[in-house]
Amino acid sequence: MSFLPILPPLLLALVVVPALALTVWQLVRARGAATRTAWALRVALVVVCGLLALRPGLPDGSARTVAADVDVFVVVDSTTSVMAEDWGDGEPRIEGVRADVRALAEAYPGARFSLISSDNSATVRLPLTTDRGALAVSADVLTPPVTVYATGSSIAVAAPLLAETLERAAETSPDRARLVFYLGDGEQTIDAPPESFADSAEWVDGGGVLGYGTAEGGEMRRVTGVVGADDAGSRDDSYLQYQGEPARSVIDEQNLQAIADELGVAYQHRTAGDEPTFPPAPATTTTTDDDTASRAELSWVLGIAAAALLAALAGIDAGRIRRVRTSARPTGEGAS
Repeated sequence: MSFLPILPPLLLALVVVPALALTVWQLVRARGAATRTAWALRVALVVVCGLLALRPGLPDGSARTVAADVDVFVVVDSTTSVMAEDWGDGEPRIEGVRADVRALAEAYPGARFSLISSDNSATVRLPLTTDRGALAVSADVLTPPVTVYATGSSIAVAAPLLAETLERAAETSPDRARLVFYLGDGEQTIDAPPESFADSAEWVDGGGVLGYGTAEGGEMRRVTGVVGADDAGSRDDSYLQYQGEPARSVIDEQNLQAIADELGVAYQHRTAGDEPTFPPAPATTTTTDDDTASRAELSWVLGIAAAALLAALAGIDAGRIRRVRTSARPTGEGAS
């Protein structure tokens, strides 16, 4: 059995030893079976609490830990087309995006993550943080603009913000590697050609472009801004219309490949049911520890024992109170 001290041993001894000595002394002086039992329970409770403060546990082998000194920047195209229903079995593309962001969070232990959304404008939704749960939550609540406010925009509207964010990260933490992942469908909805991500390339050590959608395309429900039962993106039952027919969004892999080339990373088309492929973190920024000791906690056992001792003492005290009340109750004919 191993113990992991929480309180300094000397301080713990100064608290536990006097309490133990007092309860043992009272046990020796006690008269009557009930009194001796109560003090014996108190002695046991002091011992259990002292052991509990040491957090006892059993060795449970070793655990492999991996930490990466990497900053991961995730850029998501969150325009209306991300709601096109051609992912998996007719689900909107955003479901695939969210699943892949969660996979990214698990792929780089110890990394810092940032999320940038790109729709009518580019916004840093999540500054750099090691909280992987925060990245997943940020993706889960990410939705396109309300349909009536949505405007045609470039798929690369986030290019200037990404370059600025990467440059600032490089100046602040020059020893950390920087990975960039762009997630989108590549569909350009304005007449002007998309901006270039080439200005970011000098600060990019790896990453990837992930494409969503099909050549056949998918229809898109309107985004109302009112949370509905079918999706956190607050869709309603009506579809966007174009020239009297439901509008369809199709993937543009040529644009996505161009973004990948500008960033100097690989492109992959994503389909439901296939796991995404992420490049490994640069070896110089990754540390692995195979000797981290793992232990099985036993504190819960002592916690149960302490609760049982307290319950037993409470039962003894309740019995004493009941006897005192019974003996103090008036008796005889004159009692009222």
